Amino acid sequence: MQIEVKKKLTVEVANLYPPQGEWTEEDYFSLPDTNRYVELSEGMLIMPPHPTRIHQVALEGLYVRMRAFVKERNLGEVHIAPLPVRLWPGKIREPDIFFVAKEHFDRINEKVFGIPDLVGEVISPSTERTDRVEKFVEYARAGVREYWMVDPEKRSVEVYGLKRGAYILLGSYDTSKIARSEILPGFKVNVDELFLP
Repeated sequence: MQIEVKKKLTVEVANLYPPQGEWTEEDYFSLPDTNRYVELSEGMLIMPPHPTRIHQVALEGLYVRMRAFVKERNLGEVHIAPLPVRLWPGKIREPDIFFVAKEHFDRINEKVFGIPDLVGEVISPSTERTDRVEKFVEYARAGVREYWMVDPEKRSVEVYGLKRGAYILLGSYDTSKIARSEILPGFKVNVDELFLP
Protein backbone atom coordinates (compact mmCIF):
# COMPACT_ATOMS: atom_id res chain seq x y z
CA MET A 1 0.00 0.00 0.00
CA GLN A 2 2.80 2.41 0.92
CA ILE A 3 4.58 1.78 -2.42
CA GLU A 4 1.33 2.54 -4.27
CA VAL A 5 0.97 5.87 -2.44
CA LYS A 6 4.58 6.82 -3.26
CA LYS A 7 4.07 6.01 -6.95
CA LYS A 8 0.88 8.07 -7.02
CA LEU A 9 2.64 11.04 -5.39
CA THR A 10 5.54 10.76 -7.86
CA VAL A 11 3.14 10.88 -10.80
CA GLU A 12 1.28 13.85 -9.29
CA VAL A 13 4.52 15.78 -8.81
CA ALA A 14 5.69 14.89 -12.35
CA ASN A 15 2.41 16.20 -13.77
CA LEU A 16 3.19 19.64 -12.31
CA TYR A 17 5.99 20.04 -14.86
CA PRO A 18 6.08 19.98 -18.67
CA PRO A 19 7.15 16.85 -20.55
CA GLN A 20 10.69 16.66 -21.94
CA GLY A 21 11.01 18.75 -25.08
CA GLU A 22 8.52 21.36 -23.88
CA TRP A 23 10.43 23.08 -21.09
CA THR A 24 10.76 26.87 -21.29
CA GLU A 25 13.07 29.21 -19.41
CA GLU A 26 10.10 30.21 -17.26
CA ASP A 27 9.58 26.54 -16.31
CA TYR A 28 13.30 26.12 -15.71
CA PHE A 29 13.54 29.10 -13.37
CA SER A 30 10.44 28.02 -11.46
CA LEU A 31 12.18 24.82 -10.31
CA PRO A 32 12.90 24.64 -6.58
CA ASP A 33 16.44 25.56 -5.51
CA THR A 34 18.86 22.67 -5.66
CA ASN A 35 22.57 22.09 -5.49
CA ARG A 36 22.34 19.72 -8.48
CA TYR A 37 23.45 20.73 -11.93
CA VAL A 38 20.32 21.26 -14.05
CA GLU A 39 20.62 22.50 -17.63
CA LEU A 40 18.05 23.46 -20.27
CA SER A 41 18.66 22.46 -23.88
CA GLU A 42 16.24 22.07 -26.79
CA GLY A 43 13.27 22.22 -24.39
CA MET A 44 14.68 19.41 -22.29
CA LEU A 45 15.97 19.33 -18.74
CA ILE A 46 19.39 17.76 -18.45
CA MET A 47 20.80 16.57 -15.14
CA PRO A 48 24.43 15.54 -15.52
CA PRO A 49 25.65 12.87 -13.10
CA HIS A 50 27.09 13.89 -9.74
CA PRO A 51 30.77 14.82 -10.01
CA THR A 52 33.39 12.42 -8.70
CA ARG A 53 36.29 13.09 -6.36
CA ILE A 54 38.87 13.36 -9.17
CA HIS A 55 36.52 15.72 -11.02
CA GLN A 56 36.20 17.99 -7.98
CA VAL A 57 39.93 17.95 -7.20
CA ALA A 58 40.71 19.13 -10.76
CA LEU A 59 37.93 21.73 -10.68
CA GLU A 60 38.95 23.08 -7.29
CA GLY A 61 42.60 23.27 -8.36
CA LEU A 62 41.78 25.31 -11.45
CA TYR A 63 39.22 27.48 -9.66
CA VAL A 64 41.50 28.43 -6.77
CA ARG A 65 44.33 29.43 -9.10
CA MET A 66 42.18 31.28 -11.64
CA ARG A 67 40.13 33.11 -9.02
CA ALA A 68 43.26 34.28 -7.18
CA PHE A 69 44.83 35.51 -10.43
CA VAL A 70 41.67 37.36 -11.55
CA LYS A 71 40.93 38.82 -8.12
CA GLU A 72 44.50 40.05 -7.54
CA ARG A 73 44.41 41.94 -10.85
CA ASN A 74 40.75 43.04 -10.59
CA LEU A 75 39.97 41.52 -14.00
CA GLY A 76 36.43 40.27 -13.36
CA GLU A 77 34.73 37.33 -11.67
CA VAL A 78 35.35 33.56 -11.64
CA HIS A 79 32.57 31.15 -10.64
CA ILE A 80 31.91 27.42 -10.42
CA ALA A 81 28.79 25.35 -10.98
CA PRO A 82 26.02 25.01 -10.20
CA LEU A 83 25.25 28.47 -11.60
CA PRO A 84 23.11 28.97 -14.73
CA VAL A 85 24.64 30.56 -17.83
CA ARG A 86 22.35 31.57 -20.72
CA LEU A 87 24.15 31.00 -24.00
CA TRP A 88 21.07 32.15 -25.94
CA PRO A 89 17.33 32.05 -25.21
CA GLY A 90 16.35 28.50 -24.29
CA LYS A 91 19.96 27.27 -23.96
CA ILE A 92 21.13 27.28 -20.35
CA ARG A 93 24.26 25.44 -19.33
CA GLU A 94 26.10 25.22 -16.01
CA PRO A 95 29.82 25.22 -16.85
CA ASP A 96 32.13 23.73 -14.25
CA ILE A 97 34.06 27.01 -14.14
CA PHE A 98 33.71 30.32 -15.94
CA PHE A 99 35.21 33.80 -16.05
CA VAL A 100 33.42 37.05 -16.88
CA ALA A 101 35.68 40.02 -17.63
CA LYS A 102 35.07 43.29 -15.80
CA GLU A 103 34.09 45.03 -19.03
CA HIS A 104 31.27 42.49 -19.43
CA PHE A 105 29.67 42.89 -15.99
CA ASP A 106 26.47 43.87 -17.79
CA ARG A 107 26.15 40.12 -18.50
CA ILE A 108 25.88 39.34 -14.78
CA ASN A 109 22.48 38.85 -13.20
CA GLU A 110 21.64 37.46 -9.79
CA LYS A 111 19.62 34.62 -11.30
CA VAL A 112 21.50 33.81 -14.51
CA PHE A 113 24.76 34.85 -16.16
CA GLY A 114 25.16 35.90 -19.77
CA ILE A 115 27.93 34.66 -22.02
CA PRO A 116 31.24 34.22 -20.16
CA ASP A 117 34.61 35.14 -21.63
CA LEU A 118 36.16 31.83 -20.60
CA VAL A 119 34.58 28.48 -19.77
CA GLY A 120 36.18 25.33 -18.37
CA GLU A 121 34.75 21.83 -18.23
CA VAL A 122 36.25 18.92 -16.30
CA ILE A 123 35.66 15.87 -18.47
CA SER A 124 34.44 12.57 -17.10
CA PRO A 125 33.60 9.41 -19.05
CA SER A 126 29.86 10.11 -18.69
CA THR A 127 30.10 13.73 -19.93
CA GLU A 128 32.90 13.47 -22.50
CA ARG A 129 30.64 13.50 -25.57
CA THR A 130 28.67 16.49 -24.24
CA ASP A 131 31.81 18.46 -23.34
CA ARG A 132 33.81 17.62 -26.48
CA VAL A 133 31.00 17.82 -29.04
CA GLU A 134 27.80 19.57 -27.91
CA LYS A 135 29.25 22.20 -25.59
CA PHE A 136 32.27 22.68 -27.86
CA VAL A 137 29.90 23.82 -30.64
CA GLU A 138 27.53 25.70 -28.30
CA TYR A 139 30.22 27.72 -26.54
CA ALA A 140 31.75 28.71 -29.88
CA ARG A 141 28.34 29.67 -31.30
CA ALA A 142 27.60 31.77 -28.21
CA GLY A 143 30.94 33.61 -28.51
CA VAL A 144 32.80 32.23 -25.46
CA ARG A 145 36.33 33.42 -26.25
CA GLU A 146 38.27 30.60 -24.58
CA TYR A 147 37.38 27.01 -23.67
CA TRP A 148 39.44 24.86 -21.29
CA MET A 149 38.90 21.09 -21.21
CA VAL A 150 40.45 19.40 -18.20
CA ASP A 151 40.68 15.60 -18.39
CA PRO A 152 41.57 13.91 -15.07
CA GLU A 153 41.65 10.44 -16.68
CA LYS A 154 44.26 11.51 -19.25
CA ARG A 155 45.78 14.02 -16.83
CA SER A 156 45.73 16.71 -19.49
CA VAL A 157 44.40 20.18 -20.27
CA GLU A 158 43.37 21.46 -23.70
CA VAL A 159 42.92 25.20 -24.28
CA TYR A 160 40.90 26.43 -27.28
CA GLY A 161 40.57 29.98 -28.54
CA LEU A 162 37.72 31.39 -30.60
CA LYS A 163 38.92 32.55 -34.03
CA ARG A 164 36.38 33.65 -36.67
CA GLY A 165 33.55 31.82 -34.93
CA ALA A 166 35.29 28.46 -34.41
CA TYR A 167 37.64 27.05 -31.80
CA ILE A 168 41.26 26.38 -32.62
CA LEU A 169 43.59 24.51 -30.30
CA LEU A 170 45.88 26.97 -28.54
CA GLY A 171 47.66 24.26 -26.58
CA SER A 172 47.44 20.69 -25.34
CA TYR A 173 49.25 20.13 -22.06
CA ASP A 174 50.08 16.98 -20.11
CA THR A 175 51.36 16.76 -16.55
CA SER A 176 54.87 17.85 -17.47
CA LYS A 177 53.60 21.10 -19.01
CA ILE A 178 52.21 24.48 -17.96
CA ALA A 179 48.81 25.43 -19.41
CA ARG A 180 48.35 29.08 -20.37
CA SER A 181 45.44 31.35 -21.15
CA GLU A 182 45.35 33.73 -24.10
CA ILE A 183 42.58 36.00 -22.80
CA LEU A 184 44.09 36.14 -19.30
CA PRO A 185 47.67 37.10 -20.19
CA GLY A 186 50.06 35.80 -17.56
CA PHE A 187 47.68 33.17 -16.18
CA LYS A 188 49.33 29.76 -16.15
CA VAL A 189 48.75 26.47 -14.37
CA ASN A 190 51.15 23.64 -13.72
CA VAL A 191 48.95 20.80 -15.02
CA ASP A 192 50.43 18.31 -12.57
CA GLU A 193 48.98 20.32 -9.67
CA LEU A 194 45.38 19.84 -10.86
CA PHE A 195 45.26 16.08 -10.38
CA LEU A 196 45.45 13.56 -7.57
CA PRO A 197 48.93 12.05 -7.07
